[in-house]
Amino acid sequence: MDEATGPPPLPMWPVDADVGYVTARLRLAEAERRLRDEIERVAAARRELPLGALVADHALTEGPADLSAAGPLRAIRLSALFGAYRTLVVYHLMFHPDWQSACPMCSLWVDGFHGVAHHLRQRTAFVVIGKAPARALRAWGARRGWDGLRLLSSHGTDFNADLRAEYRNGDQRPMISVLVRTDDGVRHFYSQPANFVDGAERGIDLLSPVWNVLDLLPDGRGDWYAGNTYPRLTGLTEPTDRPM
Repeated sequence: MDEATGPPPLPMWPVDADVGYVTARLRLAEAERRLRDEIERVAAARRELPLGALVADHALTEGPADLSAAGPLRAIRLSALFGAYRTLVVYHLMFHPDWQSACPMCSLWVDGFHGVAHHLRQRTAFVVIGKAPARALRAWGARRGWDGLRLLSSHGTDFNADLRAEYRNGDQRPMISVLVRTDDGVRHFYSQPANFVDGAERGIDLLSPVWNVLDLLPDGRGDWYAGNTYPRLTGLTEPTDRPM
């Protein structure tokens, strides 16, 4: 064994794999490595973005950490959400003030963020902000079990419009943003909506493990779409509406 290189990597196939499979899998492995390298190049280019426009220090509405509690509600400035961090990641939850529930796809993304929020907090502040009134937003968060996230309402403010997380007609736009606290205030650094600038979808798919796992299947993700009706898995209980 060469100490400089270590042991040879184990194959990515079972012991009885035929030559045809091995050849195809190695070809795919080369493509996967090229994809990884391209993702790294894009991430490096993203880090080189200059700081953007100043963002108004909006007063948002937040309640207790216990989402089942009715209140008290309080106003908190955007600048106060950074805590000890220089950066703040905001997921713009697509939740119109007139809706009874949030967008199913946004809820899927936030479910994933909830699962890793304690890891994110080691590096940055992270919040979810929706346009729905605070009580409606908190009720939805309680239903989804988002007790590990900070949920804030931007109802009655221009926050969504200022960050372009809202269309002129009031429709909401699913998006993630990164803000930076500087000596002269809060500045915008980066935003990426669910759609690219040309309208193509899958703009933030890399931020959800769901799509990446489904893409591993022989049939891929297909036309599956997240919903707000099927139950979350608890223990070994499985949803009754799973496809056969």
